[in-house]
Amino acid sequence: MKKAITLVGALLLSLSLVGCSSSTNSVPSPSEKEQSKEATPSAKEQVSRVVEQFGKRLQMVSLLAPKEELKKNMLEQYGGLVAKPLLEKWMNDPQNAPGRQTSSPWPDRIDILSVEKISDTSYGVKGEIIEITSEEVEHGGVAAKRPIDLIVEQVGADWLITGVTLGEYVVDGVQYQNKEYGFELSLPEGWKGYTTVTEKWEGTPVESGGSVESGPMLLIRHPAWTKENPRQDIPIMVFNYKQWDEMQKDKFHIGAAPINPKELGRNEDYIFALPARYNFAFLTGYEEVEKILESGAFKALNRR
Repeated sequence: MKKAITLVGALLLSLSLVGCSSSTNSVPSPSEKEQSKEATPSAKEQVSRVVEQFGKRLQMVSLLAPKEELKKNMLEQYGGLVAKPLLEKWMNDPQNAPGRQTSSPWPDRIDILSVEKISDTSYGVKGEIIEITSEEVEHGGVAAKRPIDLIVEQVGADWLITGVTLGEYVVDGVQYQNKEYGFELSLPEGWKGYTTVTEKWEGTPVESGGSVESGPMLLIRHPAWTKENPRQDIPIMVFNYKQWDEMQKDKFHIGAAPINPKELGRNEDYIFALPARYNFAFLTGYEEVEKILESGAFKALNRR
């Protein structure tokens, strides 16, 4: 009898232990709950990731590309991050879309300044588009900043950008802007009081009987420049697309140097360039001019 009782008791104890073990395994521990929570990003984190990914893709979309190529690039680079209605709006009006406007500087990223909840399914993000040149790639720093405000909303299971407002570029120092041809140049404080001189570049035809090409060349001149002590000007040559193409095909040459002018940037109507060997006279200030131009201070602007 005692043996039977002992066996029953042992069996009950065994079942009890199994039940406890099963119950313990089915309920996550506090540490497991915390790990699970960390593995799932919050809505705010997901919104930030969308904006950061979008910022990295801006340089891949050239706003001056042919229309069909631009549409293709926008779909490939912005698709999955930008809501369809906004994407279609940008395709039809690329001048008001974010992207790459010049060969240099180019947008490198978006630095997020704040993320504010608007509702359970939408957030407002304030940030800055950071633009750089090869100078910043090598030495660090920023060539230009442009404020950007974004609305990011939950669409189904995804967070998508549904609204973007671009601000004006943040400029330190002195700003020269040419509305006739569409470009601007950021200058150091020491250039305050600069003057401009308009000259003309001429291209000599390679073949006899060819026509002489010409166009404007704008000189931005330091305020300390004098006839007795001239300083290095910043020369900006202006070409139309036909002239630039013919020069690249060696139909005409400019000056004695066997080197074509160096492109600074372009908009929908003009290409801007730096004359070959413009600084070979080593005038006072030529090093400063080189630094200005290498910093990405020149920017072509859309005129339409």
